[in-house]
Amino acid sequence: MLILVNPVGAGKTEGMSELLARHRAVMPSWMPLYYENPMEIVGGKGARVTDAEGRTYLDFFTGIVTNMLGYDVPEVREAVERQLAKGVVHTSTLYLIRSQVELAEKIARLSGIPDAKVFFTNSGTEANETALLLATHARGSDEVLALRGSYHGRSFGTVAVTGNKAWKNSSLSPLNVHYLHGTDHASPAFRHLTEREYIDVCVADLRDVLDTTAPNVACLIAEPIQGVGGFAMPPDGLYAAYKEVLDEHGVLFVSDEVQTGWGRTGTSFFGIGNHGVTPDAMTFAKGLGNGFAVGGVVARGDLMDGLPALGVATFGGNPVSMAAAGATLDHVLEHDLQGNALRQGGTIIEGLRALRELPCVKDVRGKGLMFAIEMVDPATDAPSSVLAGRVLEAARERGLLVGKGGVRGNVLRMAPPMNLSTEEAAEGRDILLDAVRAVAGQA
Repeated sequence: MLILVNPVGAGKTEGMSELLARHRAVMPSWMPLYYENPMEIVGGKGARVTDAEGRTYLDFFTGIVTNMLGYDVPEVREAVERQLAKGVVHTSTLYLIRSQVELAEKIARLSGIPDAKVFFTNSGTEANETALLLATHARGSDEVLALRGSYHGRSFGTVAVTGNKAWKNSSLSPLNVHYLHGTDHASPAFRHLTEREYIDVCVADLRDVLDTTAPNVACLIAEPIQGVGGFAMPPDGLYAAYKEVLDEHGVLFVSDEVQTGWGRTGTSFFGIGNHGVTPDAMTFAKGLGNGFAVGGVVARGDLMDGLPALGVATFGGNPVSMAAAGATLDHVLEHDLQGNALRQGGTIIEGLRALRELPCVKDVRGKGLMFAIEMVDPATDAPSSVLAGRVLEAARERGLLVGKGGVRGNVLRMAPPMNLSTEEAAEGRDILLDAVRAVAGQA
């Protein structure tokens, strides 16, 4: 339900138009904004946000899978306020930072990686850059395996390993990248195969790549669920099958957990756990800080220590971000939010499956509180970014914020706060059902 907290007149609308004009004048054209009439979020509480026009919305996208606990969480706010009260916002990693060490100890233990060490960065892009640096140095190779449809960041190196054309700004690359199958089971080439047969074909293709075109691969970097790729998922067990082959060749495995970490999938604390794999390194960011900038890599100690030169991240491990991240992780663990993600996500996904009956809905998929609706043209079955955009708008009109992605821009993707209540889960599910059906009736 759309709630008016503080309705205002035309003056505020004119203010939004002015802000949009100012935005376009100074921000790059390739930085997209949602909605025909973009919104400014000015407040938040729990799973809801308020825009500059006084309207509140249930937030099912959480700042691109980042506000993992929603908004104005007392434990996180108080931890940050305690750090600010000390008068120390930044010191740099040239000095000991107690909260950084304590958080690294928790992450190392939770990772399951033997003798793990942690390096903190500011973002997922930086984290993936660091993991690529570790792997390429360790193997003495610039060859990297990645998946089609993947997204790993916006820097030169991470764009190079991104397999999603919509987010790939340059064909130039510091790396020699080979792209594997893994999330394209529904494509014409593979749709006739069973899941087991598809895994076997993917593994055979990996062996062929290693035998014919990639003699000395540094690593495979892969997302357990492709975030920007529209929450496309490899079948459980594929990465375990891949890792058997990688181990034969000494190739490292990097799991990009920027969107799938901290129990969001419900069935494992890190997304890679669904495949029964312990990677050599995992990257993380987004949800850990609940909105504060934090990223990092957790890797085998020998791999992390292998770099020959010095290195720091000036703002990585910042005391304020560490306070927020530590409080966020503690909240996740103490309140069993992985279990909540499994329960609430299961209820939502099961309810949304009714949409598969519509000709414009190709698929409903997800794990835990990470789920998606794929839209197609009902006449041609071709991916329809237009219909996905209409659902985005229709959901907003009904008081729900969702995301949009997919290689062809035709997927609605949702990642609500992990502490979502049963009532909020039902409310968001019902709005989505109504929004998609309304758009389907107009298609």
